[in-house]
Order: sequence, then C-alpha cells, then structure tokens
Amino acid sequence: MHDTEEALFRAVHGIAGRFAGQPVPVVMEALLRGLPKAPGLEVTEIRKIAEEISVGRDPSGW
Repeated sequence: MHDTEEALFRAVHGIAGRFAGQPVPVVMEALLRGLPKAPGLEVTEIRKIAEEISVGRDPSGW
C-alpha cells in the first residue's frame, strides 16, 4: 500500500507543478490521465485535488 500512496503523491506533485493555476476541468483531465489506479480513489476526491491545484496549491505536501 505504501508504494501506491507514494506513486499517487509523486503524480499529484508533478501535475501540480505543470498545471498550477489552470482551470479545474483542465487539471481534472490531467489527474484522470496521470494518476495511477488506486483503490478507494473517488472522482470527488480527485476533483478536490484539482481545485487545490487550480488555485496554485500542491496538495501532495511535497
């Protein structure tokens, strides 16, 4: 499970760096394409992550 979480954090961090400040739909598409499949990762959670990135935050914590 730890490997999956690390992969998710790395993917979110990379997307946050490239898409910070972009509209939520653009960030959502990047997340849906770029995130590894993970059990329990719901679309509503991905949208919250996209909203954070859209306002320039990096929700990965890195």
